Amino acid sequence: MNLASDLRAAALTNKAWPFEEARKLLDRYPGGPAKGHVLFETGYGPSGLPHIGTFGEVVRTTMVRRAFAVLSDVPTRLVAFSDDMDGFRKVPDNLPQQEMLATYLGQPLSAVPDPFGTHASLGAHNNARLRVFLDNFGFDYEFMSSTDCYRGGMFDATLLEVLAHYDAVMGVILPTLGPDRRATYAPFLPLCPRTGVVLQVPLVARDADAGTVSYADPASGDAVTVPVTGGHCKLQWKVDWAMRWVALGVDYEMAGKDLIDSVTLSGRIARILGAKPPEGFNYELFLDAVGGKISKSKGNGLGVDEWLEYAAPESLALYMYQNPRKAKRLHFDVIPKAVDEYFAFAAAYPGQPVDQRLGNPAFHIHGGKPPETRLPLTFGLLLNLVTVSGTSDPAVLWGYVTRSFPGTSAATHPELDALVHYAIRYARDFVVPHLHRRKPDAREAAALADLDARLAAVGPGADAEAYQNEVYAAGKVAGFDPLRDWFKALYETLLGTENGPRMGSFVALYGLDGTRGLIAESLTS
Repeated sequence: MNLASDLRAAALTNKAWPFEEARKLLDRYPGGPAKGHVLFETGYGPSGLPHIGTFGEVVRTTMVRRAFAVLSDVPTRLVAFSDDMDGFRKVPDNLPQQEMLATYLGQPLSAVPDPFGTHASLGAHNNARLRVFLDNFGFDYEFMSSTDCYRGGMFDATLLEVLAHYDAVMGVILPTLGPDRRATYAPFLPLCPRTGVVLQVPLVARDADAGTVSYADPASGDAVTVPVTGGHCKLQWKVDWAMRWVALGVDYEMAGKDLIDSVTLSGRIARILGAKPPEGFNYELFLDAVGGKISKSKGNGLGVDEWLEYAAPESLALYMYQNPRKAKRLHFDVIPKAVDEYFAFAAAYPGQPVDQRLGNPAFHIHGGKPPETRLPLTFGLLLNLVTVSGTSDPAVLWGYVTRSFPGTSAATHPELDALVHYAIRYARDFVVPHLHRRKPDAREAAALADLDARLAAVGPGADAEAYQNEVYAAGKVAGFDPLRDWFKALYETLLGTENGPRMGSFVALYGLDGTRGLIAESLTS
């Protein structure tokens, strides 16, 4: 057997969630899809700019797509779909020309002028931002615009099916609405020929044979009849979602936990239209620093650009990979752990057997080809070095690194050089402002003095393990039980933080003299 066949055989039973999701598609098409490919879809609302949720959905869908490619030779496509036919409901506070934009409320986003003056419409501007966003991360996708699909006729046949099954579709939606909304709801939203506004009005008549619907003009009361095809109407979004699945032949789409009911309703409508709903799963939403729901209007989340200020994209991809069905805090303090875990997974990959490789997040982050990466120290240790050294000069930090790890340089370890710069920025913004080195109590002071003597006896230039043994010994002699209380005391009195590195590694990196200097400062504070 060759490596490819070994991977495929192992992937059939591997428990990594992308393979579990990909196997749903094998079951969906035991004999292969008649259309000759499997279609993945992600959706985007272009009323705002792409955000970290957009990245999460696309990167997770891409992981499933790549997992399917291990399991099957059937070609795949990924469509990034923009609902730019949606009505412009509210002028975002961060856009210029607020007064001008307010005159276009209710119009399709693709008909609202671009306040930046760079594109044909606000929808086109944000669509372009989406494509640049996805391109910068190297995603393989096809872009589709709702406006193009509606007006270009791609949805026409399915729109006529919705009209033909109007009563059945209404039977799915109406029970979910309150009495007032039930009285006025219609799945079709005509575009007013007079104003261009996407109208939410009751329908007074429909003609399935002619493919038209009629409504009373809100201003004049006159009856207006429009085709449901050719971009003259769009659908309410739950019906629109189902119609899109059917028209495009979507096989897989994931969605947030907040859309579970919508997925169910749209799936029922897709079946009414004669199609099988796509496979997928519902991922949990992110939480803010205190465990509250992230809100774009509150700005209490963490943006992609903000994450990338302090860490590489691979660490963000790892965070998206891990536990997608578990609610997780998305705040700056999760970054260092994500960075170190990513490099640990990448370093472990080459030595793992096939089944473990398939469960390694690095496999899914890099499409089965993670780069060979082995760093001599962690991001967390670098952060501690930046903090205690009080420097923001990369050359000074590299001096510590090369002394501890001869032959290591920015040229030989570019990933580590990037981490040095990330650590400088992260420590500056999130560590240094909150540093507080507390005074040791009597027992801690005695243990620190003992540790100082032990380290001096070991001498400079020893390896991390030799120093770590003395750290353990000093804590045990002082009676710390559990020993983690000793480590916590070291972090709080020497580094000014609640958590810290393996102390032996820190001593080897910062140097014996520097570490003894920290102990002396603590004992004389």
